[in-house]
Amino acid sequence: MINIALPKGSLEEQTLQLFKEADLPVRRTDRDYNPQIFDERIGKVKILRPQEIPTYIEMGYFDLGISGLDWVHESGALVKEIAQLNYSKTGKGNVRIVIAVHQDEPVSTVTEIRPDSRVTTEYPQITKDFFENLGIPVRLFPSYGASEAKVPDLMDVVVDLTETGTTLRKNGLKIIGQILESYTVIIANIKSFEDPVKRKEIEEIVTLLMGVIDARNKVLLTMNVPADVLESIVATLPALKKPTVSKLHGIDYFSLETVVLKNLVNTLIPKLKASGAEDILEIPITKIVR
Repeated sequence: MINIALPKGSLEEQTLQLFKEADLPVRRTDRDYNPQIFDERIGKVKILRPQEIPTYIEMGYFDLGISGLDWVHESGALVKEIAQLNYSKTGKGNVRIVIAVHQDEPVSTVTEIRPDSRVTTEYPQITKDFFENLGIPVRLFPSYGASEAKVPDLMDVVVDLTETGTTLRKNGLKIIGQILESYTVIIANIKSFEDPVKRKEIEEIVTLLMGVIDARNKVLLTMNVPADVLESIVATLPALKKPTVSKLHGIDYFSLETVVLKNLVNTLIPKLKASGAEDILEIPITKIVR
């Protein structure tokens, strides 16, 4: 059995939804940090701050966990990155750790930052390493939230996490550099991943989770198609791979099914109907395992 650490806070809701859709629902109450997943492959489950999870994974307290790549780098934990998830603490997609200053500062690049500048950040280790590599001495002040509000009155520079930069701009700041791009990751303890039994359990759980990720925003389309228009429909139909086609019994028709992106369906279905497709069905997909 493997022990799993799940993130508390901004990644929590999306992570719990992912496990639910993977048929691995996390049973808990609002105040319960020791939930359960009723699966024979899973033992202990804890919900912890994502900042802590990489270190606990490295130490072997957990075999598998979900955190941000930013916290893997900040902690310096030696863990095995198993898979990338398509959500982050700010929503969908990747986020960036950026360097920003007040918009009135006569600075346009990181190398122009004055020595001994006051820098506030939730990522002191990443920031320290970055400025040391540049050879720019700065004074670091760890931040515990609302970092952007401290410039310029209390701080000269902020190193912060952003997806679009909108919050920084609203606070009168401008981005002048980037340290790294981050995303949500599934990570594993290195020794656990080298153990054949635990590795099998880890890979099976990850297969279920990534099957859900792969299925999101996709649907299955099925339709009946007259033989004389089959090739023209197949040639224009978007698909992950070639569609499945089978002959209908007793008539000159074929049944066709394919997986397409959900956002294409509203324009695709009328085109298919106009091209001769009949009995078109749109079916939700819960998992795609390749």
